[in-house]
Amino acid sequence: MAIAVIKSGGKQYKVQENDIIKVEKLSEKKVEFKDLLNGKKVTATVTSQGKHPKVKIFKFHPKKRYKRTKGHSQQYSEIKIESIK
Repeated sequence: MAIAVIKSGGKQYKVQENDIIKVEKLSEKKVEFKDLLNGKKVTATVTSQGKHPKVKIFKFHPKKRYKRTKGHSQQYSEIKIESIK
């Protein structure tokens, strides 16, 4: 089994063939990455897209009557690594 390190969305992922990983949202169905270690070509297909659970952000300054609440839900694409050549 070949191992590759790919970069997507500012993050690096260690992958093998037939791995399924979640990366930041991609718009294409077929994706090609370049291996950061050996320069191999890694091909992948997008299997599904979705959103991670909501993260609550709460800011508070004591004794100042300051409270702010925000929420964020990051979108992702689930990809399956087809081949490493």
